[in-house]
Amino acid sequence: MKLYSIETEYFKLDGGAMFGVVPKSIWNKLNPADENNLCNWAMRCLLIEDGKQLILIDNGVGNKQDAKFFGHYHLNGEHTLDSSLKNAGFSKDDITDVILTHLHFDHCGGSIDRVDGKLVPAFKNATYWSNDRHWEWATKPNDRERASFLKENILPIKESGQLKMVKSEWSKVNGQKLEASASEILPEISFRFVNGHTDAMMLPQIKYKNKTIVYMADLLPSVHHIPMPYVMGYDMFPLTTMNEKKAFLNEAIENDYILFFEHDPVNECCNLQQTERGIRQKDTFRLQDIG
Repeated sequence: MKLYSIETEYFKLDGGAMFGVVPKSIWNKLNPADENNLCNWAMRCLLIEDGKQLILIDNGVGNKQDAKFFGHYHLNGEHTLDSSLKNAGFSKDDITDVILTHLHFDHCGGSIDRVDGKLVPAFKNATYWSNDRHWEWATKPNDRERASFLKENILPIKESGQLKMVKSEWSKVNGQKLEASASEILPEISFRFVNGHTDAMMLPQIKYKNKTIVYMADLLPSVHHIPMPYVMGYDMFPLTTMNEKKAFLNEAIENDYILFFEHDPVNECCNLQQTERGIRQKDTFRLQDIG
């Protein structure tokens, strides 16, 4: 197995929304805002090569929206999904599987291209993976998330016939989704399901070089979201997020997980340590430096 960090564009989001109740006087030292209170964030994907399989986790914002839409997010940076795949020696046509952690536009917008006015799968040879509960949530969106679940990013996936759902079990005790195997994709991948940011978001966990790498998606957008109070204003259920963070971080430090960050503008990965202030990052490093 070989892993690649796939950088796509950076984009800008309101700093207060990204850091929630944490005061600007604190978070602005971590990711300084511009004159419009906007901070720059990555849209970093993960590519897994294993034999003939080439599995992409998330795919950025895409390029089919109009100038007005992109004007809200100030896309920037030297990388695109296509250029990063090319740098790794691949193209979109080589991708066999696309895992969508959730269906917010900055995670799945690259799933669908607009070609001659038609919406078509950007990965024509790939199976797209979601889960039943999140698909239902995203295709019948609540008013608060409606602007993040864009039907042109989502519905054409199912219409293409390339969509499959990850199989998983639901707890009869509390209705929560349990960790699920992704053996139908690759035996080394499993999923953790979390519900604070949005319902049934999937966090892929990859066994790699005798380590476990967890793709954090929006549970922990960056290194700076590790402390408990740092919960995004975008989260649907902030207290649920805090409980999920606490459980995950305790498990992660006990098992020496490596965290891979989708939105951190600087840091790809980190491990953890226990400090007097609680669990914090220990070392930050690039994916390619994992021994």
